Amino acid sequence: MRSLRIGLLWHQFGRPNLGVDALSRSNIAILRAAAAAAGAKPHFILFGKPGEDLTIADDIELGPFLRVRDLATANTRNYRNELNKCDLIVDICAGDGFTSIYGRFLFSLQAITKYLAIQSGRPLVFAPQTIGPFDSAWTRSAARWIFNRAKITFARDGMSSLAFKDLGVTAPLEEVIDVAFRLPFESAKVKNQGEVIKVGINVSGLLYRHGDRFGLTLDYPELNRRLITAFGAMPNTEVWLVSHVHHDAGDAEDDFTVINEIAQQFPGVKIAPKFENSEEAKSWIVNLDFFTGGRMHACIGAFSSIVPVMPIAYSRKFNGLFSTLNYPHVVDGRCVTTDEAMTMLIAGFNGRATLRDELVRSMAEIVKVRLDRYQGVMADILKELPTAA
Repeated sequence: MRSLRIGLLWHQFGRPNLGVDALSRSNIAILRAAAAAAGAKPHFILFGKPGEDLTIADDIELGPFLRVRDLATANTRNYRNELNKCDLIVDICAGDGFTSIYGRFLFSLQAITKYLAIQSGRPLVFAPQTIGPFDSAWTRSAARWIFNRAKITFARDGMSSLAFKDLGVTAPLEEVIDVAFRLPFESAKVKNQGEVIKVGINVSGLLYRHGDRFGLTLDYPELNRRLITAFGAMPNTEVWLVSHVHHDAGDAEDDFTVINEIAQQFPGVKIAPKFENSEEAKSWIVNLDFFTGGRMHACIGAFSSIVPVMPIAYSRKFNGLFSTLNYPHVVDGRCVTTDEAMTMLIAGFNGRATLRDELVRSMAEIVKVRLDRYQGVMADILKELPTAA
């Protein structure tokens, strides 16, 4: 059996960002299956920011972390040396990191890592991700140059496919779906009739502190306070605040800090555990009856475990993904008022049985088909790699 070294760019295990953790664990699971179909034994090298959960399998090792100070000063020797040892490089861009919306500095950091991967001469594949938006001539030009030098790019939604084509890229594109829908989890326990209804609210520290960055038309902190009050007043209902991004204590974008602040204002609210990784988070979310939140991969965890969910969108990545899933039950925080958002979310909660039916259908008819396609294309790519037996 052939042995393959697969470099995984912008992947990370554990905290702080459980969304990136979900992408990483899911992508590895899919690539393992693709390698088995190709008659190969994979060995993965993670290139990403340091994560707090370093419990990894025997076929995974940690490559040089993508440290800003090294990349900014061209001190990239270790990174380049490890890239040169790979047979294939798969870049997931942390899901939506290769874009203009997070600022010029982060775009440049992403672009440098991709440029060095291309310079290694190893085949580069962009795993399923959001593509764009790119809001200036120079970011569009840089993105076009990079995508045109990839073996193939996988978009995770229809809007990303359109953005890719709008760039004028001529390299191959395949539209699939977010790999995190394949994240393993422990199934929910069977509930007893009449058991308390559990509502999960993921409060994003990013939106709570910095919603103005994204042009929100609703008051995000006020929306969460009103949701807690409304659900908390319902009979036989528990309200759980759920974090999905865990930065250092006191960090303005940390979910857990924010939900603890909110909980002090609402004595009856409950706080979900500070999860170690995305599998643990999804295995907890599956026991809820309804879920909403501002972190997309927390919502994907609910969606893929068939928990009725209504995401609160702050960027195009939400709209593109959930429209591709034919799931219109998204609160677009850039288009609706706080009052309108409240009306939508309460209606979604009341109609959660219908939402559940739509989730089942979407998982069977859209998600499975698209992720099977991604896995099949990757198996074909791995078969073609020129490695020693």
